[in-house]
Amino acid sequence: MLSRSSFTSLVVGVFAVYVAHTCWVMYGIVYTRPCPAAADGAAGGCVWPYLARKPKLQLSVYTTTRSSIGAESNIDLVLNVEDFDVESKFERTVNVSVPKKTRNNGTLYAFVFLHHAGILPWHDGKQVHVVSPLTTYMVPKPEEINLLTGESDTQQIEAEKQTNALDEPVSHWRSRLTLNVMVEDFVFDGSSLPADVHRYMKMVQLGKTVHYLPILFIDQLSNRVKDLMVINRSTTELPLTVSYDKISLGKLRFWIHMQDAVYSLQQFGFSEKDADEVKGIFVDTNLYFLALTFFVAAFHLLFDFLAFKNDISFWKKKRSMIGMSTKAVLWRCFSTVVIFLFLLDEQTSLLVLIPAGVGAVIELWKVKKALKMTIRWQGLRPRFQFGTYNDSEKKTEEYDAQAMKYLSYLLYPLCIGGAGYSLLNVKYKSWYSWLINSFVNGVYAFGFLFMLPQLFVNYKMKSVAHLPWKAFTYKAFNTFIDDIFAFIITMPTSHRLACFRDDVVFLVYLYQRW
Repeated sequence: MLSRSSFTSLVVGVFAVYVAHTCWVMYGIVYTRPCPAAADGAAGGCVWPYLARKPKLQLSVYTTTRSSIGAESNIDLVLNVEDFDVESKFERTVNVSVPKKTRNNGTLYAFVFLHHAGILPWHDGKQVHVVSPLTTYMVPKPEEINLLTGESDTQQIEAEKQTNALDEPVSHWRSRLTLNVMVEDFVFDGSSLPADVHRYMKMVQLGKTVHYLPILFIDQLSNRVKDLMVINRSTTELPLTVSYDKISLGKLRFWIHMQDAVYSLQQFGFSEKDADEVKGIFVDTNLYFLALTFFVAAFHLLFDFLAFKNDISFWKKKRSMIGMSTKAVLWRCFSTVVIFLFLLDEQTSLLVLIPAGVGAVIELWKVKKALKMTIRWQGLRPRFQFGTYNDSEKKTEEYDAQAMKYLSYLLYPLCIGGAGYSLLNVKYKSWYSWLINSFVNGVYAFGFLFMLPQLFVNYKMKSVAHLPWKAFTYKAFNTFIDDIFAFIITMPTSHRLACFRDDVVFLVYLYQRW
């Protein structure tokens, strides 16, 4: 059997190998080896850029309800950019006619062509095109109402309310279409074309040399949930913002890998909203900051594992509750479960939800240990038995009860007052949503007060040796990392503020130890 120190060293070693391997893979994505013969001016085995010939290009965007087209039939031209300059960035908003089939929960596709100026796309043998759906399916967000008056922010058609009540996915409009063209005059080695870029490349033979036509790319990571619009049956036109910018080869390859990763998450069951949170990490942050985010996330994962490991190890060996506040353990369990239910109700990203769920399970197990609870089954009915406390543990319980007595005078009126205020002034989806929000607002706003019983017990006993300091240390590192993630990952504002509240709690514990 491995000792605990050996196991921890093994985990840290595996983590270091994982980080090093990821850095190597990322370097292989960003850096592409050029064709060695190109440096000598030889053409053999190289694939040359067609854009280097400075052709006059035109950009055309069509819409149709079919996923493939063969000629100019049943398609609508929505944008035509003559004398298209691949180096010039632009953004244009156009109105798109919505066919009846699309209004009835159908799909509408955008066909983007890059072709020679003055020639129709289907008559140009050197055209390149990409296809992207302009619609997606999502369950509409439940309408929020004032639970006392029944008033809502928007008055919807009764038929739409009935449709939404069924929680059925309906067609949503993607209001943004982001296009890129790889503009580097990069010469590829024909014998080792990168697989990620190869599927976007179209080659033509010009004399004795092989050229690749302009690489046209649709940035699907820029399709965010916040830009989606519900398509009603009465909708005849919808706005579409078409934006274009050039892209380097390294960024293009990185973006292709990220899009593939998001697609894989969706295949594993991630919803559109969950995938959107991942997209936000890549789209809304600078690439250098993104690299920092990766390292921060990797260390967060390591510290999470070590904190869980040491916390479980500490409580597994715990036989006495001397110096430990039972009330603080119960409150921590209650608050963790409430936060998990709140994040679940808010449909928060799985990146936040899964760790919260694991933490809730661990806190429930710690309550069982703290109360010395055993569960015996009589058929299908569980029977709970509680152990007894010795004199030292009873003394700790007296300090604990004394701290809670004074704390309740402040805490309960604040929580009840906050719940009443939100009921009168804030709109919710249901009474359950109001109840969970009231609980979680109390946890976030005043939850740190429930750390006071443990601080009071520490003060009375003049010792903090009974606390799980290893787990606390790892959690402290994660708390400071959470401060960074609070600005990167989408989460409720109250949960974001709680990350900074935890910093204060840990500093107080450090002061007591000192």
